Amino acid sequence: MIIDTLANAPKYIGLNPLFAKAFDFINKNDLATLPDGVSEISEGLKLIVNTANGKTAEASLAKFECHDKNIDIQFCVKGLETIAWKPREKCVQPNGTYNPEKDVRFFSDAQDMFFQLTDGQFAIFYPEDVHAPMIGEGEIKKLVFKVKI
Repeated sequence: MIIDTLANAPKYIGLNPLFAKAFDFINKNDLATLPDGVSEISEGLKLIVNTANGKTAEASLAKFECHDKNIDIQFCVKGLETIAWKPREKCVQPNGTYNPEKDVRFFSDAQDMFFQLTDGQFAIFYPEDVHAPMIGEGEIKKLVFKVKI
């Protein structure tokens, strides 16, 4: 997992060829006016725009998730978002089976830590990062880039 600010994004573009496209999209668009929904930015790079009220930790942890075929870049446009995290290697309580169509698997384990993102900050979650986002109070607007591995 990586947590950082948009100002430092250039440090990470060499990690995956699609990271540059994701950060370029962030820099070239008026994020405040992006409508909620899903769109394809380029082959292997999908964008989900979500504006919603934050959830309780319990509600979010009910979908403590990770992915097998995608890396998430989760970018906070506006608000204060708390995210739960735990390394996948320590998760031992599966919650259902892997859904290949949605590339998601869930766990019932307790988180190891919480951290927060606010305007202009992002987290990069690899398949080994189990996470539960959108914890908070008030409205949170975020972008989730699905980077195909």
